[in-house]
Amino acid sequence: MKNTPTLSLRVPEPSGRPGDAPDFSHLQFDPAGAVSRPEVSTAPYEMRDHAFRLVRVLDDEGQAVGPWDPKLDPEVLRRGLKAMILTRAFDERMHRAHRQGKTSFYMKCTGEEAIAVAQGMILSREDMGFPTYRQQGLLIARGYPLASMMNQIYSNAEDPIKGRQLPIMYSAKDYGFFTISGNLGTQVPQAVGWAMASAYKGDDKIAISWIGDGATAEGDFHNALTFAAVYRAPVILNVVNNQWAISSFMGIAGGLETTFAAKAIGYGLPALRVDGNDFLAVWAATQWAEERARTNQGATVIELFTYRGAPHSTSDDPSRYRPGDEHEKWPLGDPIERLKQHLIVLGEWSDELQVEAEKDAVEQVRAAGKESEAIGTLGQSRPSVKTMFEEVYATEDWRLVEQRREVGV
Repeated sequence: MKNTPTLSLRVPEPSGRPGDAPDFSHLQFDPAGAVSRPEVSTAPYEMRDHAFRLVRVLDDEGQAVGPWDPKLDPEVLRRGLKAMILTRAFDERMHRAHRQGKTSFYMKCTGEEAIAVAQGMILSREDMGFPTYRQQGLLIARGYPLASMMNQIYSNAEDPIKGRQLPIMYSAKDYGFFTISGNLGTQVPQAVGWAMASAYKGDDKIAISWIGDGATAEGDFHNALTFAAVYRAPVILNVVNNQWAISSFMGIAGGLETTFAAKAIGYGLPALRVDGNDFLAVWAATQWAEERARTNQGATVIELFTYRGAPHSTSDDPSRYRPGDEHEKWPLGDPIERLKQHLIVLGEWSDELQVEAEKDAVEQVRAAGKESEAIGTLGQSRPSVKTMFEEVYATEDWRLVEQRREVGV
């Protein structure tokens, strides 16, 4: 034993830290259109390579190529582009609102807009989405009132969930948006359970969930995959690999050992690894998984490969742990610019229309801001105290009655 080396631990390190030049040379992507599109009925073990490759549709010139091209109508593409532009404009205003002291917290989804917008457009509002905290595009793509989102962020008197949630943790059942939880990972077993219940009732609704790369290290994620596989739950399980948690990179959650999509293989689930900044690729992969779920063939795990361009939240300073210009150098580009380029190539868009759409988005957000702020921002107005005692029990017991009496409501 004297000749054996001393044991040591490997602590994963990202490719760049503050002051370093961004380096993505370790990333290898399939060319757009190169990955095959298996039949929806393909057995998971026959498509294991899809967990390691990258489904792409848009090439560098903005052309849609390959078998995954969903061949969408230009009007659908324009709606998607406008929803992404509006989502980004909303994020910018609410981030400024935090800096102005109008809210206590906010989280942007810069660079990830294509994911929630495309998937929100594909699925019905009667299907249930179990989001994490960067899927505001899901609500925006479905026309949820911007002022209502702001009211929730400001926790004012018109907050739809009456001050019971942190800012940005929306809840909108009528829009297929399950209440966001601050406890990472919980939404995945919830989605699987909801999907199982739908199937048990003989319904035709499916579920979809989103989880970050870091939260795949939570036990909830793995428990959910077991149930999804065993019971063939009609659910789509998204892993949004945006490279960074609040201060640690995806390697801490195992992203250097294998892909996050590959985690599905051990559970006997089909997996797709997809360019999350390619609106068409996200659409096509989700459409594939949706058909599988609706035809009783079970769950699909989709890794959406993207990049978190903004801080993790308003509590975060990414300049302390990654190169300052890393987002600008991301090799898969910006989802809005890429869809814009594609529409221009099709002759269905222009730089002038882009400017007009951006101005219109700013105006929509400004109008919603005036409406919401007239009700009140943080600390200026709040839901009635009596709402603390409501909508928890169908019939109040004596303790609640006594507490309400003491408070005088």
